[in-house]
Amino acid sequence: MSDRMKKCTSICLPLSLEMEKQSMAETSHSFPSGLLPALGASSQQPIQKKLRRYIISPYNTRYRCWQNFLIPLVMYSAWISTFETGFLQEPIPPALSILDNILNAFFAIDIVLTFMVAYRDTRTYLLVDDPKRIALKYLSTWFIFDVSSTIPFQALVLLFTGNSGSGLMYNLLHILRLWRLRKVSALFARLEKDIRVNYFWLRCAKLICTTAFSIHIAGCFFYLLASRYKDPKNTWIGSSISPDFKETSLWERYVAAIYWSLTTLSSVGYGDIHPQNTQEMIFAIVYMMFNLGLTAYLIGNMTSLVVDDSTRTRKFRSMITEASSCASRNQLPDQLKNQIIDYLTLKFRTEGYQKQPLFDSLPSGLRLNILQYLFLPILEKTYLFQGVSCSFLLHLVSEVQAAYFPARHDIILQEEAPTDLYIVVSGAVELVFRRGGLEEKLVKEETGDMFGELGVLFNKPHEFRATTKMLSQLLILGRSALLEVLKSHVEDRQIVMANLSQIRL
Repeated sequence: MSDRMKKCTSICLPLSLEMEKQSMAETSHSFPSGLLPALGASSQQPIQKKLRRYIISPYNTRYRCWQNFLIPLVMYSAWISTFETGFLQEPIPPALSILDNILNAFFAIDIVLTFMVAYRDTRTYLLVDDPKRIALKYLSTWFIFDVSSTIPFQALVLLFTGNSGSGLMYNLLHILRLWRLRKVSALFARLEKDIRVNYFWLRCAKLICTTAFSIHIAGCFFYLLASRYKDPKNTWIGSSISPDFKETSLWERYVAAIYWSLTTLSSVGYGDIHPQNTQEMIFAIVYMMFNLGLTAYLIGNMTSLVVDDSTRTRKFRSMITEASSCASRNQLPDQLKNQIIDYLTLKFRTEGYQKQPLFDSLPSGLRLNILQYLFLPILEKTYLFQGVSCSFLLHLVSEVQAAYFPARHDIILQEEAPTDLYIVVSGAVELVFRRGGLEEKLVKEETGDMFGELGVLFNKPHEFRATTKMLSQLLILGRSALLEVLKSHVEDRQIVMANLSQIRL
C-alpha cells in the first residue's frame, strides 16, 4: 500500500468511526443471542460487568461443550425410553438399568449447573448473575420437568419395595425423559443461525431426525397396545406374525412395528399389517391424523429448501428462451444473439458477486470504507487521477460500480453518445479506431487502464468501438457523477485536465 493511499485511508477513517468500532468491540458480546434493545431505548447502556464468582456465562465455551456433550445422550435417552416402554415389559435388564442411571447422573449434574448459569434479562438485555434470581427463574420454569425426566424410578422402586419396577404405569414414566429433547431443539435453533453451518444440510438433518423418531415412537406404542391386549390373536402382530409373538425375537417384533409405522406414515399402508381391535384402530386414526401435519411439515420444508435454487434456475432458462425467441423473431445476426445470451449467462453466474444492493443497504461510513478498500488502489493507478487530492479520490470512489462483461461483448460503439467511462480491473478490452478507411487497434489490459474519458469530459461521441477480448471486470464511472465531483473540486479539476492534455500530446 502506497504512502498516498495510507494517507487517504487515515482521512477516510475519522475519529468518530474509530470510536464506533471500539464501542462495537466492547459490546459485541452483549447481544450474542441476537436480542436487540427495544426501539427508543437509551444507547447509554452500562457495559456488562464481570460475572460473579461461581456463575457461568451461557456463552462460555466450556459450558457450550457440555451442552453439546449432552446431545447424543439426549438422543439415546429418547430412543431407549420409548423402546423400554413398548418392548421391555419384563423388568429392565440390570446392565440397561445401570446405563440409564449413569445417564440420569449426567442430567442431574446439568440441573445443578443450571442453578449457576446466568441468564439474559428480556428487559435490560444484560446477563443476570444474582444466584437468587437465577434460582427463582429456573424453579418457576423448567425445574419440575427437568427433575421429573431425571428421577431414577426403577432404583427408587427397588429401594422402597425390594423388587424391580414393572408394569404399564412404571413404563409410561419413562416417557417423561422425552422432555430432554428440548435440548436438541435448542441446538438446531442455534445452528440454524450459525453461518458456518450449511443451512440446507442442517435442515435436512433436522427433518430426517424428526421423521425417524416419529416412526420409532409410533411403532413402540403400537406394539405396546398389542402386548397389553387380552387376546394376542386379535392383535396386529398376533394375526400377521404369530399368536405367540412374545416368544419371537425382539428384533423381529421391532422391525415389524417400524415397518407398519413407516408404511402408515408414507402412504395408507400395504394392508399386510393393520389394526385388529378397537384400541389399535383408534391409535391408527390418531397416528394418521398426526401424519397429515407431519407430512405437510416435511413437504413444506423440503419445498422451501429446493425452491430457491430451482426458481432462480427456472427464471434464467426462461430468460434465455425469451432472448433466443426475440432474436429469431427479429432476425438478429448470430453475433448479436450470442452476445445477448453470453451477457445473460454471465449475469446469472456472477449474481452472487454483484454486491451493489448489499453496499446500498449499509451505513454510508461503512460503505465508503469497503469501496475505498476495493477500488481506491485501482483509481490511484489511472493516469487521469494522478496528483489529485485524497478528498477528491474518496468522493470519487463512492460513485464507481464494478461489473463483469463476457468475451466479445461490445461495451462502447463508435459515435455513441458518452454516458460512462471505464477502468479495467481484470481481463482485456480492445479499442478499434476507424478513420478514413483505416483501422487501428489498441488493447487495454493493465489494471487501471481507462477508456471513454475523452467523450465523457468533452461531451462528444466516442471515436472508437470497445469490445472485450475475454471475461473482464470493469469499474464504471458515470459522466454526471464525475462532472459533479470535478465541479466541487476546482483545483483537482485543473490537475485532471492537465493529466488529460499530457496524454493527448
